Amino acid sequence: MPVKASTTVAECRSSREARWWTLGVLSLLMGFASISTDIYLPAMPAMGRALLASPGAVEWTVSGYLVGFSLGQLFWGPVSDRYGRRMPVATGIVIFIIGSVLCAWAGSIGSLIVWRVVQALGASAGVVLSRAMVRDLYEGHHAVRMLSTLITVMAIAPLLGPIVGAQILSIGGWRAVFGVLAIVGIATLAAIFTLPETLPATRRHHEPLSRAFLRYGELLTTPRLLAYTGAGAFFYGGMFAYVAGTPFAYISFYHVPPHYYGLLFGAGILGIMATNMLNARLAHRIGSDRMLRFGTFQAAAAGILVALAAWGGYGGLWGLVVPFFVFASATGFIVANSISGALNVSPARSGSVSAFVGAAQYGSGILGSGLIGVFADGTPWPMGWVVALTGVGSFLCALALLLHHGGSNREKT
Repeated sequence: MPVKASTTVAECRSSREARWWTLGVLSLLMGFASISTDIYLPAMPAMGRALLASPGAVEWTVSGYLVGFSLGQLFWGPVSDRYGRRMPVATGIVIFIIGSVLCAWAGSIGSLIVWRVVQALGASAGVVLSRAMVRDLYEGHHAVRMLSTLITVMAIAPLLGPIVGAQILSIGGWRAVFGVLAIVGIATLAAIFTLPETLPATRRHHEPLSRAFLRYGELLTTPRLLAYTGAGAFFYGGMFAYVAGTPFAYISFYHVPPHYYGLLFGAGILGIMATNMLNARLAHRIGSDRMLRFGTFQAAAAGILVALAAWGGYGGLWGLVVPFFVFASATGFIVANSISGALNVSPARSGSVSAFVGAAQYGSGILGSGLIGVFADGTPWPMGWVVALTGVGSFLCALALLLHHGGSNREKT
């Protein structure tokens, strides 16, 4: 009997360690979008000088990344529903590594944008399939809590990203930043093969991929799915306007040193971590949809304040930093609840739904960051009005869920 009890304790400890390891790897996969963008933000002005490119052209390296990221997700979702999660995500990470190396060798801003697209095509597999793997393992408010936990852990990457990126920039230049990303990809590739396959063969879809891709059209006819997707997509448009616009607003316009920019950006990440922890605790008590509406209202109000500060210069640098902190913090109430809600609309095709939601989110990021590049005028104003419009759009989509409630148990009464 003592031997049996000892074995049970050892098995429990092993199971707990396995769960934490899985959490860590899934967090890393989900964080590939942030890792690939945030770590090179402090290097953007230096890249422009080295490649003789304007600020608007350099900002298109963010938009180009989002193009590849959106299209890639639409591909990986159906592929994973047919062939499982692990091999597709490993293939994507290999593509990410190749793209990172080619970015480091880029000789012009045009080639850098192209290789950023390749890098994103690979990185998108990690993000879309990590969400699908969560849905494979969890349901309902358990999935919301797991997503919130993943986002909280993953937030450490963008918190440290600009700080680490500034240090790499000072030591090895902007090309070294992409070399580090390639190394991160190699380490992640090794970690992937320690995870089990979460989609067994009995639950896979065996229809031709061409038909699976055509089924995206069916998702466009599901109002509730579109409302969840829109709430997250509009918000992502504002967040990527923030990501693309603040390096120049803070560093070039307000003359913030690059290493201090990382600290200002990191403050927003701390807010994201705090709200994700709150969401993990409160979503099952208050209701995921109510938490989503609260978060989108917060984003809309903060976005309007950002626009006013950018237009009139009210408060100087801090007139932007403070409302941007509030805006970014809304992530914890919006992202996990919108993704989980969308996945629950059609759980049998979680890979495709996750891809659809992700493509919409990062597609709006293309628009948000792209508008910053197109209307760049050397001031924070273009960034301000884009963030305000996207915040309001996110809130309106969350309100639309009230019109398509459909008996969901996500709304507590």
